Amino acid sequence: MSPKMLTQISTQLAFIICVIVIAVMGVTMIGFGWVPHLSLVLAICVLLAIGLIKGLSFDDMQAQMASGVMSGIGAIYLFFFIGLMVAALMMSGAIPTLMYFGFELISPEYYYISAFVLTSIIGVALGSSLTTAATLGVAFIGMSHAFDANVAIAAGAVVSGAFFGDKMSPLSDTCTIASSVVGIDLFAHIRNMMYTTVPAWILTVILFWFFSGQTVSSDLSQVTVLQGQLIDSGLVHSYAILPFIVLVGLAVFRVNAIYTIICTIVVALIVTYFHSTPSIGQLGGYLFAGYTPAESLELGEVGGMISRGGVQSIFFTQAIVVLALSLGGLMTALGILPALLSGIKQSLTTSGRAIFAAAMSALSINVLIGEQYLSILLSGTAFRQTFERLNLHPKNLSRTIEDAGTVINPLVPWSVCGVFISQALGVPVLDYLPYAFFCYLSLLLTLIFGFSGITISRLNSPATDKRMT
Repeated sequence: MSPKMLTQISTQLAFIICVIVIAVMGVTMIGFGWVPHLSLVLAICVLLAIGLIKGLSFDDMQAQMASGVMSGIGAIYLFFFIGLMVAALMMSGAIPTLMYFGFELISPEYYYISAFVLTSIIGVALGSSLTTAATLGVAFIGMSHAFDANVAIAAGAVVSGAFFGDKMSPLSDTCTIASSVVGIDLFAHIRNMMYTTVPAWILTVILFWFFSGQTVSSDLSQVTVLQGQLIDSGLVHSYAILPFIVLVGLAVFRVNAIYTIICTIVVALIVTYFHSTPSIGQLGGYLFAGYTPAESLELGEVGGMISRGGVQSIFFTQAIVVLALSLGGLMTALGILPALLSGIKQSLTTSGRAIFAAAMSALSINVLIGEQYLSILLSGTAFRQTFERLNLHPKNLSRTIEDAGTVINPLVPWSVCGVFISQALGVPVLDYLPYAFFCYLSLLLTLIFGFSGITISRLNSPATDKRMT
């Protein structure tokens, strides 16, 4: 079910309304510091008022808002299972164990590469760029002083690695939103992103290699402290990696995302009882509110790293998704998105132009509003039909809005991620921006591939598309 246009308006009027909506959200979020939910509700109120002026009934507009939500209902359901899986992976020790062995990769000589590689690994394990930056990233900034390293370069490496994880992790909300808003399987989306992400990751390693040898100290005391805290948590065991093996294995065999996650949760719960004995009541508490270590344990920074997951943790993002999809449905019903696309429809005749337009849309929303969720949701909604008209597989669109939406947000000084990371690391966005190589390499590669046709998948026919996988 997708929203339908209830009235027609001119391209000029659609542009004016779009500017008003963006201004409303931008001023309230950037100027007044509102959370995105309130800004979205206000924008919806503005559009409802416009609809009433146009003579549309509230019931009809509400129905189209509901249609917009239904177009992304897969993400809303999937988030519940992801929240459960994160909690299960924490309590089983899968994520803490991966973190422990990841710290072994730190090399004083190749410090910036170490920072990038380790935050990439932990970012995928945690599925949250902000958590990775606020915990492991802060530790690397602290170690930078001990290593006599350039703090701006280290911050660029942290941001690059953290957003690699945010982009590629099946636990990531942005990854889930991008796949669901265009209607494809989560793991099909992740596999397709590898075409741009892997080259961008390798090029980033090469670029950081040029800065190797600039660090002079080999004081790894902070790493030792973090590893000690992980051991003290009682969650580090070699067998705890088993749930990750199940997760990756089922994803490789293209098992449905929800079935894969359910199997991973079951294995993680079994592994949990190898080293601990939580009661059924405690288990329910962890699965809803997230895993938290015992208060008697002094785990320092690690305590914050491993206190994650649970169904409750995804309510914030789910609410944004529902409101943003409602906004997209309403903008379609009022003829705003169709009018804007019709204005550039004649020029969107090739995959390169369509991908460029979708990428610029996601990038512009990041710059104007500073919200990565909206950049993904609104761009995915706006260009979905355009990609279908050009016989382009939806996974091209989901990859594009990740490459131009998810990873660009931390490069905008007034964005949600930019403000949070600069405060957490104590490094201004403009200082680390030149060294966040992975973020803009992802955008550059998706544009190059779009115009060259490399890795661009096409639909044979709707009936033979195998449900967009």
